[in-house]
Amino acid sequence: MKFELPPLPYAPEALEPVISTQTISFHYGKHHQAYVNNLNNLITGTRFENASLEEIVMQSEGAIFNNGAQVWNHTFYWEGLGGKGGSPEGKLLKKINDAFGTFENFKEVFADAAVKLFGSGWAWLVEDAEGILKIVQTSNAGNPMRDGLKPLFTCDVWEHAYYLDFQNRRPDYVKSFWDIVNWDKVGERLG
Repeated sequence: MKFELPPLPYAPEALEPVISTQTISFHYGKHHQAYVNNLNNLITGTRFENASLEEIVMQSEGAIFNNGAQVWNHTFYWEGLGGKGGSPEGKLLKKINDAFGTFENFKEVFADAAVKLFGSGWAWLVEDAEGILKIVQTSNAGNPMRDGLKPLFTCDVWEHAYYLDFQNRRPDYVKSFWDIVNWDKVGERLG
């Protein structure tokens, strides 16, 4: 199966001023595309040649995993953005309040996880097998599905996600990030 770069669910300038068109050009147009290209080259002639992206994330190791998981993680990241921020509603808000006390507390704990992740990686809001929401960090291409968790939302804290717009100010990126979350999309991902 040949993978393709999925289209963004919004215009390249839709995330400004938080994520600039220039960052989209590099992060989506070059980094994400490179992971797709690398994955296609790596799976040729392997048992993953006709596998789904989820199968690759769950079953592969090494370079195939790294590129496959980065394709999945980035696609998931882009799909969770493009909203107007604010706060979630309904079932998602109730689950956040049940797990973290308040939405504001959830934001603080999530931002702390994103800011304090050492090096490159991801902060995730996930749902466990019992339906309880948790915040986890993964390094590099890590994906919480490999730990039996269902991803609901993620923040990419690789430097290429924010460096053109925020330089080394990861906390400023994470603080601004809340303004572009698509909470409707996050809510659709609940079990």
